Amino acid sequence: MALLGFIHTVVDKALEWVRIVNKRQVGWLNVDRKTAQYQREIMPLFKKIRLLIAFSPLIEWIDTTQWFRKLLHESTEHAGSKERSPKSAKQIKSFVEFFGIDMNQFTPSDINAYKTFDDFFIREHTESSRPLHSPGDDTVAVCVADSRLVVYPSVQEAHRLWIKGHSFTIAELLKSEELAAPWKDGPVASFRLSPQDYHRYHSPVKGRTLWWKQMDGTYYLVDPIAVRSDVDILTANARTAFAMESEEFGKVLFVAIGASDVGTVRLNDNATTPGTVIQRGDEVGRFEFGGSSIIVAFEPGRIKFDEDLESVAKRCVEMSVEVKDRLGVAARSG
Repeated sequence: MALLGFIHTVVDKALEWVRIVNKRQVGWLNVDRKTAQYQREIMPLFKKIRLLIAFSPLIEWIDTTQWFRKLLHESTEHAGSKERSPKSAKQIKSFVEFFGIDMNQFTPSDINAYKTFDDFFIREHTESSRPLHSPGDDTVAVCVADSRLVVYPSVQEAHRLWIKGHSFTIAELLKSEELAAPWKDGPVASFRLSPQDYHRYHSPVKGRTLWWKQMDGTYYLVDPIAVRSDVDILTANARTAFAMESEEFGKVLFVAIGASDVGTVRLNDNATTPGTVIQRGDEVGRFEFGGSSIIVAFEPGRIKFDEDLESVAKRCVEMSVEVKDRLGVAARSG
């Protein structure tokens, strides 16, 4: 009887995996903020297998070699060029079907209106699909992208629980101790975008642009298994940063980080022109093709993240959020 029970268990598990694969539910586990239910991100099976192999302890050393970094950079540039060709438009229909993208949330909604896959990749939301949370209340910070999110009250806590690279600090992220000083151990929000997501990003607060900086780098994947490995993913990838001065939140740092298959990390003029006033929820830039990540840092004591976001992050699980949804409220240090 014990053997029969064991066989039934094995068969049941095998059938469960078949159902998961058929439904494309092989991605990373996260919590849907709207329902508070666990769900799996839609992801091609080959991609997850590749990640599990690439970031296994036995071969993580490969990521430290110049050869592997050069290969990643060249493959990313090649992918970006391919997705800007007219032939790439043929991929759009199958991409939309595989990931179950609701095109009614985008403009244009007709996939035939996009001339290349890159045009489709940077598609825009309709005005009604992502309303701004708490309009008129600039003491409320908002999410910067459709993404999976973790928030931590300090850089130290983010490093301990989530971002496991050897040298993750704001100074390493900006390659400058001086620029990083305001956010040395302040609260951090980490947004991860997948290829199927809306890839324009928006300001979390109202503020005035102070400075911006672009940094070259590699293009590692930014999935949880990569970010939580010993490889310095976020401080190694190509990225662009800008800082804002907010009356409600103090100095706020925004870092857009490229990843595998991202050909461009682009900031809009409002984020690269010092003195420009940016409204909460305004678009400030976009990624072109691929997965990517955004780090938003606040000065210590200047924001209180929403409790539901904090509680999920403490369990080392991401929360699925939408752009312009509520992130937290302003607080005063001291």
